[in-house]
Amino acid sequence: MTTIVMPPGGFMSVCIIGTGLIGGSIAAALQEHPAPTLVYGVDVDAGSLEHALEHELVAEAALVDDASERGWFGPGGVDLIIVATPAQFAEGWLERIGAEGFDGVVTDVASTKGGIVKTARRALKPPARFVGGHPMAGSERSGIQAARPDLFANAYWLLTPSADTDMDAYRRVHEFVSALGARVISVDPRSHDEAVAIVSHVPHVAAAALVDVAAAHAGEGKELLRLAAGGFKDTTRIAAGSADLWTGICLDNADALAAGLRELRGVLGEFEAMVRAGDGEEIRRWLATAADVRRSLPQQWVPATTTLRELKVPILDRPGVVAEITGAVSAAGCNIEGIDIDHVSEDTAVLVLVLTDEGDVTVLVRELTELGYEPRLETLDEAAAEEAGE
Repeated sequence: MTTIVMPPGGFMSVCIIGTGLIGGSIAAALQEHPAPTLVYGVDVDAGSLEHALEHELVAEAALVDDASERGWFGPGGVDLIIVATPAQFAEGWLERIGAEGFDGVVTDVASTKGGIVKTARRALKPPARFVGGHPMAGSERSGIQAARPDLFANAYWLLTPSADTDMDAYRRVHEFVSALGARVISVDPRSHDEAVAIVSHVPHVAAAALVDVAAAHAGEGKELLRLAAGGFKDTTRIAAGSADLWTGICLDNADALAAGLRELRGVLGEFEAMVRAGDGEEIRRWLATAADVRRSLPQQWVPATTTLRELKVPILDRPGVVAEITGAVSAAGCNIEGIDIDHVSEDTAVLVLVLTDEGDVTVLVRELTELGYEPRLETLDEAAAEEAGE
């Protein structure tokens, strides 16, 4: 019996706007997928497009106006558009796509979401087929020359469904991202921006500050920097990222970043006071707590398939249902390995979520029940046996 392998998310054609590190790596990963996907590349840099063509990352490439003339942004142009540009450019792209009447699914990769989701809601037709995204993967290197197909392997990829996100569009983008090797987490746009400020944006600024302090003490011959070995280099690696890109990120997420920096300044001030007071006990306690938290971070995420669970949630097909349920999943610390929608009638369906072996499913079930749902949780083996009629 021949097994038919479908392209990721069922998208037969994908247009990637922005063929840099992220866009190029998406294209590279698609080329290694067993099911063929027709990939188009769009960029303002002809050199980047030439590289994509020469290395067979895309089937066709075009500068912006040429892509419009070919109808890639118009009705029925492609199945999926990925806006793989920094946030400050993504909003303009969404407006252009909307103005040209694109009617497929749209996602993005920008590291801030609030403004982009608002723009998508205003500019796209229909806006519900936009699913915000943010892969937590990257490199101190930039450009398509740094692209690689395994960039997203076991990396977090945040999806940010909003109140009007279409269920089927979310499911397909979730499947698409998972096929690239990423681990999907759903969170609302505002919570996303607050979270990434703490785990991504503040650390980048802190790394740049450490480099700035070291440079100020380096001397004319940069003697001190010659001593900067393992620990310092590892801690400050991310400071080598693109200044243009990070300027945009800092401005796009200014409020959340400023709040995080204020909190960090307070923590550093408290530690400075401990040092000045010579309080060895408090210093040790503070350092030990941080060390315990750091050691608790997983080296690599690998779900235990024997403990995967299936959550079935009967739903009415109404605006906001996907965001509400996936938000509850994220709040309970659970993660979605797979998602499907079984339509019962025109207005009703069963949202089927395969959950990994993380989080508190008891809290999740209670939260969903309090929201008015009737969730049913089974192990994957029990669900399979039920479907088989055993």
